[in-house]
Amino acid sequence: MGEEKFRAEQEEKKEEKPVKNRFLSELFSWLQVIVMAAVIAFVLTNFIIANSEVPTGSMIPTINEHDRVIGSRLSYTFGEPERGDIAIFKFGWICEHCKSAMGEGTAPETCPLCGETISRPKTLYYVKRVIGVPGDEIDIRQGGTVRASDLTEIPPGFVDGPSDDAELVTAEVYVNGEKLEEPYLAEPMLYTGDLHYEVPEDCYFMMGDNRNNSQDARYWQNPYISEDKMVAKVLLRYFPDPGLLK
Repeated sequence: MGEEKFRAEQEEKKEEKPVKNRFLSELFSWLQVIVMAAVIAFVLTNFIIANSEVPTGSMIPTINEHDRVIGSRLSYTFGEPERGDIAIFKFGWICEHCKSAMGEGTAPETCPLCGETISRPKTLYYVKRVIGVPGDEIDIRQGGTVRASDLTEIPPGFVDGPSDDAELVTAEVYVNGEKLEEPYLAEPMLYTGDLHYEVPEDCYFMMGDNRNNSQDARYWQNPYISEDKMVAKVLLRYFPDPGLLK
């Protein structure tokens, strides 16, 4: 009786062992898949593509507020930014505590808004269009006129109210003495005075397509973005309305 019981137990163990081996083999296979997926995702997001949400309307009508876009990092790894590119670039920093976007430069030791010590600031990314490349001279000069009622974006101080139908002076962008053709603009840029810029080597001059509501190079302390801060060339919008961008 005891011998039969022993044999039965041995048979049960033989049956359990293959089941356990199959389970461990399947678990190991799934772990391999997960690790490979994580590695691929890391390589894609850090070396090949850049995924960004555009938080403002500064690129309307090309990109709307809260659109999500994909950019190619390889475009600026193996090539240089070109005039007309829509680019993702590093601009400033975001406080890790109050989440406030502080704009240009590097993060100080203490956040000027919340007073907390900053040890791990997040990078603030912008999306704008490349208007000037190294060596370019950029001039913004007076152009024609436009009725206030024909514009959708009017900065404060230009008219007394939204119903004002005054004639407003517009501006034009010139690159190296030639007027820049900008078919991506939905409406004229308003004139705020003559401006002149000389783009240094390894730097770029960036502007938004929504010129009357864009905090771009015209308003920055340093109007030039260095080449090492240029992250990716925007290729397409994938949410909410998928499509190629240019």
